Amino acid sequence: MTTPTLPRPVNYIAGEWVPCAPLDAWNLDPNTGEPIHRTATTPPADLERALRHAQHAYETQRWADDDFRRERAEALDRAAANVERRLEEIARTDALTSGTAITATRTLAAFLPPRIRAAAAEARAIPRVAPLAAGGRDVRLYRVPWGPAAILTPWNGPSFIPAAKVASAVASGCPVLLKPSEHAPASAQVIVECFVAAGLPEGALQLVHGAGEIGAALTGDPRIRVVSFTGGPGAGRAIARAAAEDFKVLQLELGGNNPVLVLDDADLDVTADGILTGMTNLNGQWCEGPGKVLAPHRLVDPLREALAERIARLRIGHSLDPQTDIGPIANEPHYRTLTQRIEDLRGLGAEIDQPGQLPDLPGFFLSPTIATGSDPDRTTAELFGPVVSVHGVDSDEDALRAANAHPSGLDAYVFGADTDRAIAIGARLRSGEVRVNGAKIADLGDDSAQSFWDSSGIGGHGPAESVRVFCGDRVVGVDSPDLPL
Repeated sequence: MTTPTLPRPVNYIAGEWVPCAPLDAWNLDPNTGEPIHRTATTPPADLERALRHAQHAYETQRWADDDFRRERAEALDRAAANVERRLEEIARTDALTSGTAITATRTLAAFLPPRIRAAAAEARAIPRVAPLAAGGRDVRLYRVPWGPAAILTPWNGPSFIPAAKVASAVASGCPVLLKPSEHAPASAQVIVECFVAAGLPEGALQLVHGAGEIGAALTGDPRIRVVSFTGGPGAGRAIARAAAEDFKVLQLELGGNNPVLVLDDADLDVTADGILTGMTNLNGQWCEGPGKVLAPHRLVDPLREALAERIARLRIGHSLDPQTDIGPIANEPHYRTLTQRIEDLRGLGAEIDQPGQLPDLPGFFLSPTIATGSDPDRTTAELFGPVVSVHGVDSDEDALRAANAHPSGLDAYVFGADTDRAIAIGARLRSGEVRVNGAKIADLGDDSAQSFWDSSGIGGHGPAESVRVFCGDRVVGVDSPDLPL
């Protein structure tokens, strides 16, 4: 396949498309290692202009009016229609920047319009002003957008995460400054084009490109009142420290080494199929993917063999090839990190199996990997790729201890034939979500709500959190001399 090109990053500031400042580095096609566009950043003067514009938009908007909700909901519906018309472009851009196979990115892209329309429905449904019971006195609950919001999104969900978070923040009334990952800016730019073409209210959405220094400038600025970030724990801690200075509202999804508990009655085929699904969804590059597998000693070798057989049958190839099951690692820095983590597991005593057949392409390809036998208490690093470590344990209690000693806090998995027992064990894991006998990406239920436990972040995600995280409550009403204090 020839190497496609992507448009160079362009900022959207104060209602105008503005050139970025180019840098002496390139984003590469993960399939070939060939350049696809130059990296870019936002000059300080442009960033300041974006912040001023967001603050002005917040101070002048009439968020309590019924027209406010209606106008935003209608604009979001138009944005969803715009996205619908560009689904194939979005899917191809995602596949090219994340390395995820085009069949998967097409499936994910199809979820974008319903997700944006759901935010529109919430904009219509959430009352901005509601009366409170107060013995006949006039007391009202106002749901108020916090203020300008910085949304910082990762390279592994290059279109879905920006679209979902921007839709929720726009519905809430927070003026958005979106900074996508410098490794995958193109998909977010297409999403912003769809929102801009929908006729958003003035100042509702701006786009700024750049690396960590732009994210730091946004999160450290006192005009930003809420930060929503998905990414690594190092950056998440830096954001939390910066936000603590003026107590910004935070939503941080950071991930971890998610444990998998294989019980002694687990069906081997169900278990191997489920773990392989988790290893290969988004090329294993998702923060809720399985990491540390804890199985009874007698099941370790059979599970290792079953996984190896399945990996050997996978078609590893170009991410734009519809015959591909799993594509390359998204970018060269992460490829180097992941290969080093595999070597670290080898250094901890693990035996490494990489049975996948790599294509004859010069990109960042890696066979899905099984690392067996390292000490589970020392195997704690998030892998974030098509890699799992497998460890033998003596009992359910031993597995629970190993899983909870270094909890990921985000996701966990239990495989067992007795689902009541599996759910009971899953309820003891320190994670916001525990999946039994599977490892899919979609929410477990329509009303699934997941907290981020321990080091996996702050806040959570789910229907109640999507728009509400961007709003604060304000109670205004008539006091009474009859109250006891």
